[in-house]
Amino acid sequence: MGNTKRVLPRSERLCYNANVVAYLSLPAVRMVAWQTEVIVPIDGGEALSGGTGWGWFMNQALPILSIAAVALILFWAVRVAVPRVVERSMHFSGKNKRARDHIARRTHTLSNLLVNTAGVAIALIALMTILDKLNVPIAPLLTGAGIAGVAVGLGAQSLVKDLISGIFILAEDQYNRGDVVEVAGVTGMVEEIGFRRTVLRDTSGTLHTIPNSAITLTSNYTRDLSRINLDLPVDYGTDLDRAMDIINRVGEELAKDSRFGKSIISPPKALRVNNFADSGIEIKVVGDTAPGSQWEVAGEFRRRIKQAFDTEGIEISWPRVKLYLVGNTNHACPRCQRLVPHGATACPGCGTAIRSTGS
Repeated sequence: MGNTKRVLPRSERLCYNANVVAYLSLPAVRMVAWQTEVIVPIDGGEALSGGTGWGWFMNQALPILSIAAVALILFWAVRVAVPRVVERSMHFSGKNKRARDHIARRTHTLSNLLVNTAGVAIALIALMTILDKLNVPIAPLLTGAGIAGVAVGLGAQSLVKDLISGIFILAEDQYNRGDVVEVAGVTGMVEEIGFRRTVLRDTSGTLHTIPNSAITLTSNYTRDLSRINLDLPVDYGTDLDRAMDIINRVGEELAKDSRFGKSIISPPKALRVNNFADSGIEIKVVGDTAPGSQWEVAGEFRRRIKQAFDTEGIEISWPRVKLYLVGNTNHACPRCQRLVPHGATACPGCGTAIRSTGS
C-alpha cells in the first residue's frame, strides 16, 4: 500500500505540465532579455521601434510571446471544453442503452471537426495579431485573401459543393465515424468524415475517399438497430410447420447464448412463407440485433440451422433438375424421391398418390 501511486486526472496533469513548462522557461526568458540588452544598441536611437534593448523586449518580444501563449491556452481550452459540451448536448437526443454508442460516435466526430476548425481559426488570428504587432500591414493581406477566396470559389465550384454537402451531412447526423454505410455505391466503415470528404474502408481493406458532393443517397447499416433478414429455402416435401418450429427454437436458443445473446434485441424467427422458388420453398426469417452485429449473429444462426436441419432430417434445397422417365420403367416419387414400380398408384415409402403416366 505504501508504494501505491496516485494517478492524477487528465485536467490536473495538464495544469501540472503547464506550470512545469512555465517554471523552466523563466531562465530562458531572462537570458533572452539579457542578450537583447547586450546586442541591441542603447545609445539614444530607436532600436526596432522599441528604444533600448530592454524596451524592445517589453514592447515587441513580450507581447508576441503573450499572444502565442494566449493562443495555446485558448486551443487547450477548446480541446477540453468542446467534447464535454458536445457530449452534454447529445444526451438530449438519446436516453436509452442503444443510443450510447451513437452518442459516443457522434461526440467523437463533431469534437474532432470543431477542435480542428477552431485551431485553424485561433492560429490565423494569432498570426495576424503578431504581424500587426511587428508593424507589418495586414490590410493588403486580408484584401488579397478575400480576392483569392472569390477566385477560388468561382474556379472550384465542386469544392464549394463538397463543403456545403459536408455541412448538411454533419448537421443532419446522417452518419458518424465508426458507422457502416453505403454511399456513392461503396459500402464500408466510416474512418474519417469532414466538410469536404468521407473516407470509407470496405471489407477487403480498401480505403475509399469520396467527395461529399458525390453523396446523393446514404444507407446507414448501424443506426439505432440492425436486422437479420434471411430467405431460408427448404425442399418442397418439407413439413413447413415443423420447419418453422425448428427455426424459432434455434432463434430462442441463440438469444439465450452467453456470447451472442448480448447482441440480440429480438430473436430470429420464421415470419412467413415468402416464395415458391424453382428449387424450394423460401421461409422469411427476421430478427433485430445491436447496431453492426447483424452479420456475426446471422452467420452463427445459419450454422445452427444447418446442424438442426441435419438432425431433424430436413433438407435445405438447392438448384437441381428432376427427370421423370415415361414408359415401362420405374420412376421417382415426387415427394420422397424413392423409386416407384411402374403401374403403382401410390409410393410404397410415403404413400403419396402417383399420377399415371401412361405406357
